Amino acid sequence: MEISLLLSVLAAVLLLLILVMRYKIPAFLALLLSCFVVGLLANHPIEDIFKSIQTGVGNTLGFVAVVIGLGSLLGGFLEATAGAEVLAQKFITLFGEKKASWALLIAGFLIAIPVFFDVAFIILIPVVYSLQRKSGKSILLYALPLLAGLAITHAFIPPTPGPVAVAQILDASIGWVIIFGFLVGVPTAIVSGIIFPHYISTKIYGTAPELVLEEPLSNRPKLRHVLLIIGWPLGWIVLATLIKSLNWESSLPDILQTTIQLIGHPFGALLSANFVAWIVFRLHYHIDSSKLLEISNRSLQPVGLIILLTATGGAFKQLLIDTETGTIITNLVHSSGISILLFAFIISALVRLIQGSATVAMITSAGLTAPLLTDAISDPKKALIVIVIASGASIFSHVNDSGFWLVSKYLGLNEKDTLRSWSLMTLVLALIGFLMSTLISLWIS
Repeated sequence: MEISLLLSVLAAVLLLLILVMRYKIPAFLALLLSCFVVGLLANHPIEDIFKSIQTGVGNTLGFVAVVIGLGSLLGGFLEATAGAEVLAQKFITLFGEKKASWALLIAGFLIAIPVFFDVAFIILIPVVYSLQRKSGKSILLYALPLLAGLAITHAFIPPTPGPVAVAQILDASIGWVIIFGFLVGVPTAIVSGIIFPHYISTKIYGTAPELVLEEPLSNRPKLRHVLLIIGWPLGWIVLATLIKSLNWESSLPDILQTTIQLIGHPFGALLSANFVAWIVFRLHYHIDSSKLLEISNRSLQPVGLIILLTATGGAFKQLLIDTETGTIITNLVHSSGISILLFAFIISALVRLIQGSATVAMITSAGLTAPLLTDAISDPKKALIVIVIASGASIFSHVNDSGFWLVSKYLGLNEKDTLRSWSLMTLVLALIGFLMSTLISLWIS
């Protein structure tokens, strides 16, 4: 019985990979079909399969849809008003062109919190081109730090879709995910975004290609407003998490307790941040309300697929729990002596390497890891597992990943040099992320 249940999971994962890779079936449909395969092969009653899917989708979407939607709206404001470029240019001015790599790393790290990875990269690539042409050095010296900052934040720090989705599937605290995202992300960024680019830029010389890039709106915000919009939700969420963890709530005045509980929840933090952004751009930069509405509507368009994919990840997890397959996986992992962190990293990395999508890798790994988590595992430990899954899903981007071709195109590199630079950087990123997470896990219960 146990072997047949494990084989059902293996068959479902293989079906997912074949459908996505070989037949180019949308991952949402492929993952949903995999849910049915798990249920049918586990001899789960048909009615119960539908109930499990409905429960898994509902439990996941109730949180994820709101957070990803509000986060995308916030990113849309900064994208349309060139907030990302403002941030990068200010940091370059502050650090100086000699330390432009650091400036781009920090700018990428911050701007990818509200703005999608590929959008942020396309917006900021003119800054990289300008620096390369001025210095005459390899474009990798400037592009890879930016890409490292973007990739790390996109994978590690909510409200970006990946960590939000995994956190919900694992029932992890968003506040703790943000905290560990920064603790793991900073040293990971330094190694993959500063040390590695300085080495590889001496081996591969690339120049800025001539590409026609779209110009954003001319109403460019001030740096303090960009930092306010990015920092507002993160600050409130982290504050609420720390106060709760330290049991300081009872010592605060009632009005302050209520305020922190309201705005410190991810819903309240992101909702209020959107109104802050709307007020700032409407009053300080006189952007017409109809234009802001247009920006908002456009920014919501990419989130539909992500939300549906995340929902099916929740359904996949629920099928594993309801068919008791998750219990068997749990017992197998525990008896093998493999730690949950290592299991989560390996599964996430394997799925990413095979089929290319970091999001699919994160959600698949989260579904398989969720049954391993017991009530005895603390919120900080669950959040750290989210970071480990994100690290595995970031590993060695290559030809089956759309990001590989985006980087190749915009940096003017052939496939070999893209593998030697961008792909190796993501490998370093994943391994350092896992190493830092493992070290931190030794200090938390």
